[in-house]
Amino acid sequence: MHENIKEYMVKDVLYNPNANLTLNEVRALLFQQRILTLSTEALAKVDHSYTFLKDFSADKIIYGINTGFGPMAQYRIEDDSLKQLQYNIIRSHSTGAGAPLSPLYVKAAMIARLMTFLQGYSGVHVELVELLVEFINRDICPYIPEHGSVGASGDLVQLAHMALALIGEGEVFYKGERRDTAEVMKETGLKPFTMKIREGLSVTNGTSVMTGIGMVNLIYAKQLLTWSVIASVMMNEIASSYDDFMSPALNGVKRHEGQQTIARAMREWVAGSSSVRKRENELYCRHTEKIFEHKVQPYYSLRCVPQILGPVFDEMVNAEKVLIDELNSACDNPIVDPETENVYHGGNFHGDYISFEMDKLKIAVTKLTMLTERQLNYLFHDRINGILPPFVNLGVLGLNYGLQASQFTATSTTAESQTLSNPMYVHSIPNNNDNQDIVSMGTNSALLAKTVIENGFQVMAIHFMAIVQAVDYLKIQDRLSPRTKDIYNEIRSFFPVFTEDTPKYKEIETMIEWLKNKNLEPIA
Repeated sequence: MHENIKEYMVKDVLYNPNANLTLNEVRALLFQQRILTLSTEALAKVDHSYTFLKDFSADKIIYGINTGFGPMAQYRIEDDSLKQLQYNIIRSHSTGAGAPLSPLYVKAAMIARLMTFLQGYSGVHVELVELLVEFINRDICPYIPEHGSVGASGDLVQLAHMALALIGEGEVFYKGERRDTAEVMKETGLKPFTMKIREGLSVTNGTSVMTGIGMVNLIYAKQLLTWSVIASVMMNEIASSYDDFMSPALNGVKRHEGQQTIARAMREWVAGSSSVRKRENELYCRHTEKIFEHKVQPYYSLRCVPQILGPVFDEMVNAEKVLIDELNSACDNPIVDPETENVYHGGNFHGDYISFEMDKLKIAVTKLTMLTERQLNYLFHDRINGILPPFVNLGVLGLNYGLQASQFTATSTTAESQTLSNPMYVHSIPNNNDNQDIVSMGTNSALLAKTVIENGFQVMAIHFMAIVQAVDYLKIQDRLSPRTKDIYNEIRSFFPVFTEDTPKYKEIETMIEWLKNKNLEPIA
């Protein structure tokens, strides 16, 4: 797991059922290796639900307890096969394909699955909850292939792979290695879970994988947004832009919180800079020239940053609300409610909320990436910027090529994100004997958003390589704001100024990792 994303004053996480788990707490568990513990109240709530279901289900027909699953629900299961039924759903649905989800995303999915159980509406035994906590705290991450979910009944296939590990079968990632689950559990002193009433269905049924991926996506997307603000400030320092496009007066007359937030963040980052100009000092006085050498207004990719990134910020605010609401919900079916003394059959496993939000998030990040690519083009195009050599080439023009070829990577990657931004939410395909006749495709949406965010970091890495080269060419290090100068200095500590042509793929990889893991306060 990455450990360098900023510690937002979160220590070990104690979960109580009277408070929602927050994104900061999820971040602490994922990136800071914090330990999760459950209060006695939380465990009692789980036990209360289990005890009620055990008594309630004795002489009733309840889906997934004494019936088959999905279209097979019309078939009653005999009493002596009820526990086997729960194992069968896990083993039969472990049919995923494709690359495995990385442990970071699997751990997030386990946290999301645990949170559903902690709502006390699943009727699972407390031993299952305790084992999930052990997996989370020990970084034992089940092998879960990327492909298999249609997003209703949630993430059946991927969650089946999670359940497979919890019963001591299948494979897990542990200490960087992919190993047999049974070996790891024996090594760590853990015992596989054994079925009680309906735990097989409960683990496999819900939106936890798409929610887990979505939470990691949002954490990284917020990091990327902060970098976009920083890059945009440095771009305007390089261009010696007039600073009034960031002013509270201008942005205040547009009634969008996101725009005003981005403008405020830019003002905070640019404070103390001597590179940006004051329009009132230079243009609001008598002039006789017919053609102005310095641009009266810069290109949109420099001037319209609050208007472009404002909607991106607003979407991330909404995405956080949706994800945290889903995280702290019961996405199981049926819902076991001890308070009303009933079991309700419905569709809380349906992933439309996450699917829709991940589509919107990937569109937002693609637009951010397009802004980055256009700013990069400004730096590389000497006839547009008028102050830099082509491709910020600090060597001999014609003999050396600077970052010329890196633009191919940035452009092609941006184009891929544009294509991937087509919505998944509306691509329902009926399946499961038409029992699942309309589905969310939420996990596909979350995975596509994951790719778009990764692409965004790749383009941003190349952009910052170009930015620091431009700063060196113009020799404006000491005119940068204190905060942007710190960024410049830190980049130069691992990416020195260069004039000769050398392969850059390793430097791009290093820059990506730095951008993802640098301690940054999110824009707020």
